[in-house]
Amino acid sequence: MRAIVVDRWMEPADLRVREAPDPELAPGTLAVEVRAAGCNFFDLLMVRGQYQVKPPFPFIPGAELAGVVRAAGRGVEGFAAGDRILASVPLGAFAERAVVPARSAWPMPAGMSFEAGASFPIVYPTSYAGLVFRGGLGRGETLLVHAAAGGVGIAAVQIGKTLGARVIATAGGADKLEVARRAGADVAIDYRSADWVDQVRAATDGHGADVIYDPVGGDVFDASLKCIAWNGRLLVIGFASGRIPEVKLNRVLLKNIALVGLHWGAHALHQPERIAETLAALLALYCEGKVEPVVYRTYPLEELPAALEALGSRQSYGKVVVAP
Repeated sequence: MRAIVVDRWMEPADLRVREAPDPELAPGTLAVEVRAAGCNFFDLLMVRGQYQVKPPFPFIPGAELAGVVRAAGRGVEGFAAGDRILASVPLGAFAERAVVPARSAWPMPAGMSFEAGASFPIVYPTSYAGLVFRGGLGRGETLLVHAAAGGVGIAAVQIGKTLGARVIATAGGADKLEVARRAGADVAIDYRSADWVDQVRAATDGHGADVIYDPVGGDVFDASLKCIAWNGRLLVIGFASGRIPEVKLNRVLLKNIALVGLHWGAHALHQPERIAETLAALLALYCEGKVEPVVYRTYPLEELPAALEALGSRQSYGKVVVAP
């Protein structure tokens, strides 16, 4: 089969399609023909050897996919050849075929495209778990979403609206601000503006944001402490800026705020029951038309370097997808 094979740490620009053996079907797994695979920021880090997970060589990167079941392994119930599924996988999505743990696969709703399906398994659960389980976002509260035109950002905007929050979105530039508005943001602010904190305060009549969703870190995190409300919750989602911030805890004390971390991937180890609960809730919201992945562009597998470049350079918005 055709696949992206990593046999040494390399830059994304050096990735190439190679021939690789088909993965072997094992008990509890599904053999899947991959129709689309989602790209994530951690894919860039992984192929460079900069991610916390460093697979042994050779490996096929890619962690979310949508496709058609070819066969079900021993012990698998509820799936059969021909089923359309979406799934998260530890590795292997950037290939024509993959083997998926059945517990990490879900039937795709009727009418969902493979591109949308491949955009769903990571960013939507991340945002749902952050806002519902960790942030406790309530109806009538104000949610501030940073990087709101990115994959997790759009998901957070859409989910925040379904929870009855007023959503303030930040993004870089007019085009991305418009993407955030189309996703449902009530207010859109360019965080490259020197006064974006003052704009958040003004938009909340000085109250500040009750919940802040931050996948950026760095200076954005530091400034967020200046516009968070009393009793606010600041969700630590990631560090796309490249800098992991440090906090002077007197700010946490004086504003009575909570700093709340989210590691969605670790739920499989610590709270596996949350995964099925989360996906069921999200797919129901999709079927009701309340959430919908936004796909920036679909690239052929050979153009994965360009796809990752669009993601890493922040040229893209929403989800970047490859189609093997």
